[in-house]
Amino acid sequence: MARDDENQQQGAGDFSISTGQLDTGPAGTGQTDTGQRDTVQLDPSQTGAPIESPDAGAPEQTLDELMDLTYSGERQEQALADQALQAKVTAPHKILVVGASWVGDMLMAQSLFILLKRTRPDCHITVLAPAWTKPLLERMPEVDESLVLPFDHGELKLGARRRFGKSLASVGYTHAIVLPNSFKSALIPRFAGIKHRIGWRGEARGLLLNDCRYLNKAKYPRMVERFAALALPAKKKLPDHIPDPRLLVTRPMVDKALAKFGIETAGGWPKRLIAICPGAEFGSSKQWPAEHFSMTSAKLVADGWRVVIMGSEGDAAIAQEIYEGIEKRVGHPLTNCCFNLTGKTSLAEAIDLMAACTLALSNDSGLMHVASAVDLPVVALYGSTSPDFTPPLASISRVLTTPIDCRPCFDRECRFGHKRCMTEIEPHRAVAAVLELYAK
Repeated sequence: MARDDENQQQGAGDFSISTGQLDTGPAGTGQTDTGQRDTVQLDPSQTGAPIESPDAGAPEQTLDELMDLTYSGERQEQALADQALQAKVTAPHKILVVGASWVGDMLMAQSLFILLKRTRPDCHITVLAPAWTKPLLERMPEVDESLVLPFDHGELKLGARRRFGKSLASVGYTHAIVLPNSFKSALIPRFAGIKHRIGWRGEARGLLLNDCRYLNKAKYPRMVERFAALALPAKKKLPDHIPDPRLLVTRPMVDKALAKFGIETAGGWPKRLIAICPGAEFGSSKQWPAEHFSMTSAKLVADGWRVVIMGSEGDAAIAQEIYEGIEKRVGHPLTNCCFNLTGKTSLAEAIDLMAACTLALSNDSGLMHVASAVDLPVVALYGSTSPDFTPPLASISRVLTTPIDCRPCFDRECRFGHKRCMTEIEPHRAVAAVLELYAK
């Protein structure tokens, strides 16, 4: 499937955030030089001396003064041309990014935003995404503005999309970058009449994107690379190091979240507080067993750690099973040592609480990417999915997998029913990985 760079197709409006090539044709202002100038004949012995004017009584001029007069119009014209060129170079791009529909994907898109700002600091980035992404985007300093996508995931509503796209036409977006690979996600930039529309090929999107690129999966094996590459011209190489996503979370935001949920800090950051993230919205093939989470957590609680279980309302059942399993194993109430906050926090609060933790133990899920984006050390558990595609992008991480032949399959549910790729990751390995990262 791999293809060379020269096989990548590039649309008529190749998107370059860097300066690129500019048309420096006629300035279009002032008088143009006809190329005909009066010639002054000089005696070699008189070079640099005053030249007599043929008109009696006229003031004498030096050679330098005469040259200044002769070429003053040309210099003025060149100055105007330079000024026009400078204005063209520095005119800011207004970029509309059609965002992703999953927490992890939206976080990885921050690498794209960072590259856009590094390459073109004066660009204005607007992200069009579902309303739930607002807490993420608010914590990304590179995003100047966010717009709520008024359509649910999977909805086409062609007429409504056309009207919405037309409503954006007056904003003056110069570029659109479409992250989802669906046909419908590329409709709004086309209806908005945005000149440069960039994205990866798929679902006949060449009808809508004029910079529709072939994806060389061997060249860009990770999703974060695929997003970041859209910040650059199609044939330009990515930098050796792609910037990792990093959310901006302040101490007052963290303190507010800790106070709301009664997690004491003893005057500083919580010590040895581990976030347990047992959910996996993708499907059960990505979930480590509840019993394994409770065994690992009980061992850590017995060693003096505190545990906060995090997730959405859909994770409430497995979280409660984990909580009860910890309590049974430690043999006493879990007051002040284990907090089951699953389904009780907003996304914003989950981000801020994650930033207060010491470490995270997580399935391959949105919260794993949140932990990475606040640069928390992460122990990541991978079953049907692959860390080669969506790894934790924290500075320090440890990935746990099993070597069975059928993984990664990327199935939502185990086709064989045994889920060995998750069940055979034993709790003692997770405990060892947590202690190893904590020691660093």
